[in-house]
Amino acid sequence: MKLIPENTVIMSFKLTIGKLSITQCPLFTNEAIVSFIPKEPDSVDTDYLYYGLQSWDLLGEVDQAVKGATLNKDKMSRIFGLFPPLPEQKKIASILTSVDEVIENTQEQIDKLQDLKKATMNELLTKGIGHTEFKDSELGRIPKSWEVLLLDKVTVRGSGHTPNKQIEKYWNGGIKWVSLADSFRLDNGFIDETDKEISEEGLNNSSAVLHPKGTVVLSRDAGIGKSAVLRYEMAVSQHFMAWRCDERMNSWYLYYLLQYLKPVFENIAMGSTIKTIGLDFFKKLKITYPTIDEQEEISNTLLSI
Repeated sequence: MKLIPENTVIMSFKLTIGKLSITQCPLFTNEAIVSFIPKEPDSVDTDYLYYGLQSWDLLGEVDQAVKGATLNKDKMSRIFGLFPPLPEQKKIASILTSVDEVIENTQEQIDKLQDLKKATMNELLTKGIGHTEFKDSELGRIPKSWEVLLLDKVTVRGSGHTPNKQIEKYWNGGIKWVSLADSFRLDNGFIDETDKEISEEGLNNSSAVLHPKGTVVLSRDAGIGKSAVLRYEMAVSQHFMAWRCDERMNSWYLYYLLQYLKPVFENIAMGSTIKTIGLDFFKKLKITYPTIDEQEEISNTLLSI
């Protein structure tokens, strides 16, 4: 086992393939980490090497490894990179470092706003706006004028289906279809794009349903509790719940309420391999229910954040 000196670029070539870092002190690594130590002192700028390894193709070796091949030290020895003179390396690294600092500072501001949003959601969705009188309920302490009721009383609950994937004409027909492949698009308010589309024929020959814009959807399988509001008419897979709100329920209030309840959904999901929430749970799901005017006021406040 060899001691890796401080200020050395190291990279994982197993599991988290291609992940890079720069050592801040002398250390040892396990067999899944490779280190890049210049053969000649002052020939390579450490920061330049760190950024270079992120952008060079690595002969396609990292991409192959991710797809199932093995990235080993023999393949690592065949990596080529572009190395301008040391002063230019330092200038390039300095520019990229300054960009990273801007990104880091921006992320800190985003994190602070996310914390503000969570605190505001907690305040508005449990105490409302301007209330001074409260009561105990089966869902905790809530404003006196609020109700606790079944979500099904003020929405039309639905789900979806997957058309037969072996029948080509059921697919790519222009109808947006929300599936687990769209998990990364959820939790951002509106969803307006989907990974896959189905056809009118696929819709008619399956249990899929075309949900109107404004419908609130929630994943009950992988990515449990992630939700979104449909910007357009869309269908969904059977892995999603969909609620069409009537004039008594604001779609955005429901969206934020589902966001607030995400820890509840995650806790009750069951399954050894893929966790899921059964349909019976949603049939019995109760919510705190303010007047429609207060729902809109709460929603607008959260939307502004």
